[in-house]
Amino acid sequence: MEQMNVNNPEDDERKEILIENGSVNSAEDVDGDETTQKGNINEAAESVDDADTPSVPTNDIPSDAETDATSNSPGTDAPSDAANNAEEPSGDIISNRQTPSLESAWRSTVKPALLRFGRGVARIWRKRPKLSFALYAIVFVLMTTAAVLFMQWSVCDEPQYAANADVDETARILDSVAGQLTQFVSRMWLESDWRFLLNFLTLGLIYLAVVAVINRFWVSTALFGTVMVVYAIANKFKIEARNEPIIPADMNFVSGGNTGELLSFIPADSMPLVDSSITGLAWFIGACFALQFLDRRNGLIPVHWRPSRFVSVKNITAAVVRVVAAVVTVAVLCSFVWNLSIQGSWSQQLATRLSDAPELWNGMGDARNNGPAMTFLRLIHTEVMDEPEDYSENTMLQIAEQYADAADQINANRPNNLTDSTVIMLLSESFSDPTRVPGVTFSQDPMPYIRMLKDTTTSGLMLSPGYGGGTANIEFQALTGLSTALYDPTMSSTYQQLVPNMDDPTTFNQLWEADNADGSVAFHPYDRNMYFRDRNYDSFGFDRFYAADGDDQMTDLNKIDAAWYASDRSTYRNLLDYLNAHENADQFIQVVMMQNHMPYDDWYQNNEFAAANTSTGLSEDERASVDTYAKGVSYTDQATAEFLAELDQMDRPISVIFYGDHLPGIYSTAGTDPANVVTLHETDYFIWSNATSASAGTKLPEETAAYTSSNFFMAELAEHMNARVSPFLAFLTKLHNEIAAIGPASLGDGTYPACFDAQGQLIDTDAMSDEDHALLHDYQLIQYDLSVGEGYLRDAGFTTVPAADGTRHE
Repeated sequence: MEQMNVNNPEDDERKEILIENGSVNSAEDVDGDETTQKGNINEAAESVDDADTPSVPTNDIPSDAETDATSNSPGTDAPSDAANNAEEPSGDIISNRQTPSLESAWRSTVKPALLRFGRGVARIWRKRPKLSFALYAIVFVLMTTAAVLFMQWSVCDEPQYAANADVDETARILDSVAGQLTQFVSRMWLESDWRFLLNFLTLGLIYLAVVAVINRFWVSTALFGTVMVVYAIANKFKIEARNEPIIPADMNFVSGGNTGELLSFIPADSMPLVDSSITGLAWFIGACFALQFLDRRNGLIPVHWRPSRFVSVKNITAAVVRVVAAVVTVAVLCSFVWNLSIQGSWSQQLATRLSDAPELWNGMGDARNNGPAMTFLRLIHTEVMDEPEDYSENTMLQIAEQYADAADQINANRPNNLTDSTVIMLLSESFSDPTRVPGVTFSQDPMPYIRMLKDTTTSGLMLSPGYGGGTANIEFQALTGLSTALYDPTMSSTYQQLVPNMDDPTTFNQLWEADNADGSVAFHPYDRNMYFRDRNYDSFGFDRFYAADGDDQMTDLNKIDAAWYASDRSTYRNLLDYLNAHENADQFIQVVMMQNHMPYDDWYQNNEFAAANTSTGLSEDERASVDTYAKGVSYTDQATAEFLAELDQMDRPISVIFYGDHLPGIYSTAGTDPANVVTLHETDYFIWSNATSASAGTKLPEETAAYTSSNFFMAELAEHMNARVSPFLAFLTKLHNEIAAIGPASLGDGTYPACFDAQGQLIDTDAMSDEDHALLHDYQLIQYDLSVGEGYLRDAGFTTVPAADGTRHE
């Protein structure tokens, strides 16, 4: 028999076989001293070799003794003489002796075959290739490109043409989903628009971070690809259902255990897409894990963590490199995302250089133009406001008690309730008096009715935080009583960056929900998801939201001549129809108009203001825009006169807060003079009550109403109606008496919210009284608590109007 060489590494597998067969007791029997090794191994090898040799059946039946001898000597090839002379056993015993036992079959046939198969697999496994880094790089680029395009696909839709539409084939191709995706990529070369590259680098950084953390390329690829596909398809469904992309606030819905409800949003006709996606992902994940199994490289940076193999310079170096690579990659990704919404930060500047143009007022437009990944990431982190140093439960309860006493003092002389009337808060898009802009004059008044009305009812100028835009911020101030000037300067859109993340926002319309009134509704003659209004109005507690799209649609939204947006007259008609259909309801009605929204491109026929424009020093384009805008203001003036006349005929108390949100951004000449900055932030407002109201004909004194900001509107309305107030409204009333308006720091010295007095003059904060400083500090505490704090004031009934007997309702 062939002798084994214990010093030959080729015999390692044979040693293992001997141990597994029980031919030797342990590895020590094989790996002992050389003499013992040779003896044991050679004896065991002979035993195994003989055991592997099949027995040749004969006609002689062995005796029990011979059987025992044979079992004790596995190497015996032939029966002994005792076996030949033995007495012949019974037939049953003969049958059992001729049938090999299951253990013998396993040891003699099956087990050796499995071992040989295992050795073959092991040889193949050791020879499997290490896939090259070049292949990894190619797959990385292809996967990232596919992720960008698939994400962009989720915000594209096929255009719908009328049957008789005259659209050439080239236009149809370019407007198709494939055409939109092609243009998104090709703009890099055709227009030097780098947004595809920006999305590629952003998703690539996410992909790289996953690879660096997991250290398994194919597993990371499976994870990244799966997340991208799931996100893109979910984004597609949300856009189809609500015309808005997925934003970080949606994660609260998932984390809140509402996944089952999300699945119900999947359209029935989209189930084939879901099924094919699941099938495709299953194949994709299977392929990735197969490649991970077959790739001999295993980890990108091979590191052994077992103590016996860890302690070596090479392995420790590899471990350090792996940890550093993961930490650096994740840190860069977190820094990029964290700073993306912060003006002047490195990531914001990088994104801007790569053509990023955020549209925070329009989530859908932002996702289509800049990519859904950028829309999502820029909303992840937003600086709201710093926590005041003395913020605590005890401090807030003291504030609640202080202004509850102030409310009691005010309410002692106010017999009326806000909720006993219908209140319409009406935001007129871009409405303001163009003749107040320096250098702009007309020989014909574009707003004679509203100018006359302001002389007879509570009215004045409203300081707007925006110029040419920022509608949602002004609306937010009016509905909440909070001031955007107290938020961090990076808070550019409260409706997108703040409200979706607020657990329980407090708004004035909720008074009509809690005080036995008839609730609140909202109207907006445009897309319901502009500024995420659909979502935000729901969180504000509005019962219904009527818009130009969706289930609750406004009707007969006509446009004037070639204008883009619904006329104010048609919006007013929808309001009147609603009021007539709900004659006995006392409600809060929020309205956001659209007629005078930019641009101003000579929409109107027979525009008499082109000839009446007596301005000097305007460019041709500026003059044309001003002419168009003035005509729009004139249409608003006429429609408002008609609307209020009809309200005056209704036998129910109705009060209206009418205000322009900001000036249109068309006054380039006036804008060049820094002295005009505040003027370009002043719009017109009035508070009016119909003839049935107890407050009909009321006009608050100039020192109270001449100058304000939208966060004070509800406090002014309560004073106008001689109505009872909550502790919060009592605070706003007191603050407004001392500081008429609050605006962004940019309107002042740039370091503190700009404060103005009743004459519209900037207040020097250094000369401000201690009482005024204390009021502003209280405002910061209140705003922090209601926005991002613990909500101590809400729990203390701070925003609840007490009943006439002094009791407070939660």
